Amino acid sequence: MTAPSGPMIGIFASDRGPGDPERANLMGEVGRVFARRGGRILCLVEHGIVPVPLITAARTAGGTVEVLADEEIALPPALSDVKVTVLPERRERLQHLAGEVSALVGLPGSLASVSALFGAWASGPQLPVVLLNRNRAFEVIRGFAADVLAVSVPGHDRHLQFADTVEDLWNKVVWVGEQRR
Repeated sequence: MTAPSGPMIGIFASDRGPGDPERANLMGEVGRVFARRGGRILCLVEHGIVPVPLITAARTAGGTVEVLADEEIALPPALSDVKVTVLPERRERLQHLAGEVSALVGLPGSLASVSALFGAWASGPQLPVVLLNRNRAFEVIRGFAADVLAVSVPGHDRHLQFADTVEDLWNKVVWVGEQRR
């Protein structure tokens, strides 16, 4: 089987801390859908937070997953053959990630994953962001986008999208990628 040649997508997800109790299942669903559609996934792994369900599901579905990590990286043995790039400085990791992907995806999770997503977005070219608003996880940001961005930033919808389902998430990632061309 040949490796997927679709877009490289930076996905931010966390399996630690308070948040959506269904997030492991959600990460698995995102990994499977994106892999089956040819999406390549780049995950940020910092401070031992590894989105194992996302990586495992994508790889099981035949997808390509790469990890960008800090020096504390310790992948489980089942993920030992995943390509890992270690960059010691956070700023350097975020800039590298922003330079490699065509879009950023935020899944419901912890504050750490949202903080990393914002850091990557602020570190490089203004990449489009698509947030999976499952269980209203990003409702505050959606309200801000509707109330503030819509009236003050022309074309804001080409830069920030919200999805309610995983299928819709994929479709919007593809759409924002096409809008950048």
